[in-house]
Amino acid sequence: MAERTFLPSKLRNIGIMAHIDAGKTTTTERILFYSGKKHAIGNVDEGNTTTDWMAQEKERGITITSASISFDWKGHRVNLIDTPGHVDFTVEVERALRVLDGAIAVFDAAAGVEPQSETVWRQADKYNVPRIAFMNKMDKMGADFDMSVESMIKKLGANPLVLQYPIGAENEFEGVIDLLEMKAIRWKDELGLEMEYGEIPEELVEKSEELRDELITKLADIDDEMLQMYLDEEDIPVNKMKKIIRKGTIEEDFVPVFCGSAFKNKGVQPLIDAVVDYLPSPMDMPPVEGWFNGNKIERHPSPDEPFCALAFKNMADPYVGKLTYFRVYSGKLTKGSYVYNSTKNIKERVSRLMFMFADKRKDVDYVEAGDIVAGIGLRATKTGDTLSSEESPMVLESIVFPEPVISIAIEPENRDAETKLENALTRLVDEDPTLKVSTEEESGETILSGMGELHLEIIIDRLKREFKVPTRVGRPQVAYRETITVPIDTEGKYVRQSGGRGQYGHVRIRFEPLERGQGIVFENKIVGGVIPREYIPAIEAGVREALTSGSLGGYPVIDIKATLYDGSYHEVDSSEMAFKIAASMAVKEGLSKGKPILMEPIMELEITTPEEYMGDIVADLNSKRAQILGIDTRANARIIKAYVPLGEIFGFATILRSLSQGRAIYTMKFSHYSKVIQKFADKVLNRE
Repeated sequence: MAERTFLPSKLRNIGIMAHIDAGKTTTTERILFYSGKKHAIGNVDEGNTTTDWMAQEKERGITITSASISFDWKGHRVNLIDTPGHVDFTVEVERALRVLDGAIAVFDAAAGVEPQSETVWRQADKYNVPRIAFMNKMDKMGADFDMSVESMIKKLGANPLVLQYPIGAENEFEGVIDLLEMKAIRWKDELGLEMEYGEIPEELVEKSEELRDELITKLADIDDEMLQMYLDEEDIPVNKMKKIIRKGTIEEDFVPVFCGSAFKNKGVQPLIDAVVDYLPSPMDMPPVEGWFNGNKIERHPSPDEPFCALAFKNMADPYVGKLTYFRVYSGKLTKGSYVYNSTKNIKERVSRLMFMFADKRKDVDYVEAGDIVAGIGLRATKTGDTLSSEESPMVLESIVFPEPVISIAIEPENRDAETKLENALTRLVDEDPTLKVSTEEESGETILSGMGELHLEIIIDRLKREFKVPTRVGRPQVAYRETITVPIDTEGKYVRQSGGRGQYGHVRIRFEPLERGQGIVFENKIVGGVIPREYIPAIEAGVREALTSGSLGGYPVIDIKATLYDGSYHEVDSSEMAFKIAASMAVKEGLSKGKPILMEPIMELEITTPEEYMGDIVADLNSKRAQILGIDTRANARIIKAYVPLGEIFGFATILRSLSQGRAIYTMKFSHYSKVIQKFADKVLNRE
């Protein structure tokens, strides 16, 4: 079993976040190598990295699922989560940041702040996660450190604190200048194991002194003693500066900036030093807040307080079954003991506790405040649930995930595999809260909804490989509706005589179109007992049942009023069934005479985009029969509001990403049904 030797003050729970292809996974590989956790360096291109362990990650060279690993560095234990950069897997970043204390933001030095960098930065802002920045790929063509730092100010509103400056760039990048020690650092060997401190190159002395002056000024802004030392022109000890940098980083006054090339094995060790020196331990974080029975409760990161943890991820492991990842905020939990899920009000037994190393596991006897671990046995626990002691229950703020934006219809290639598909989808939805499964009532199709086309593509691939369920996929059918446009009086008469007791039902019904959104209204205006009261419910049931299939394309009928005003009955032959059939006959006749029209679902769309992409987006919306409701300004972005037919909007997430370089986002919800213009109605009804 793993020994527990690290106090909470010696723990660092951090994540690596960035735009796709900025080098997060490569940086993680180098960190593991230099910390002695790995004896060889893995590369994304070769598909042999530790954290990209899924088959789909190896093939595509991208991170899909966040992987948790641990390593030791200079007397500290670092729990690190490598998160995806692709917008389709934003859920992985969201739930990781919810439970982390700090983060490394990796940037491509040739591109600076990229669209998804903005997204993950805002997510970190939401959870108040202190950050350090690493300008990676200084060896890349076009690498520009100053531009990258400036982009942090312009695009993120960040306050960068430059602690390193590159020596050279592109193929001339050879090392970094440490602005605290005022020394040049170069890496002597190809693997970057030997670091050499030396004098700053003459051509960079002036620039370095200028940057150090800026650095000291920023530190003096948050520390009065430092300000006085600066004014008195005293020598400021490096240790003193490090303490102030740590304080300012944790309080998010600024973001320390480092640089290097992870791929070329330069700049990684000082970055790990910075994690230990500047990012917070669990002890530096404020007490976690929760609620129970309307009372606010606080827990400090101490093993002596009652147990409290947040489950942030479920995963199906082929060897041990369901793994539940959780962050322990207070107290202690021993394997084999019971834990109280205060979100669901149930007790569960944790049979095993493990520290994770990507897809590998290491059993431990107990976990305590500050740990990020995985447990086995928590069958009912979902992402966002709070685990606590039953004697001192509390519920932490859960994790809110974005709604899915794209859907596909899915069915197994083999009808015998329907139950297998259902079980597989249940497990996948348990893992991924942004994945939704529903059944289209009219068509009976299983609809799979997710964050983007790549997201769904990966799920389909996993169904085939992991769960052995090959599937057929297609676009989901649009849920069209029908209605009438003119009032019509109609009659339904059902008479059957075949020896013995017959069947007799006779109704007269008036159908009228209603305003949008009124649904189906049934009104009984029978007077004088021309139809006995006991048959009225059967007539209404017959009307409503018949309205589920219209006369144009068999779509449900909406926004219609049916008024029963006359009819007749037979004392012996009338029955509920006869009147139900008569009502159905009246509906069929009435609908065809009421000048029926096809209706389509209209979605209310709100798009937030930088101004430079607005023209292209509006043009695309116009091509989709959209009705632009208005364009507002919010901060430096434009908000476009529009109504758009659902049938035109499938795949819009990908189109919008392409039009805006991934910087525009949108929300969409159902608004109402509206008439389909004849040209498109004919297409839907196959008249063309």
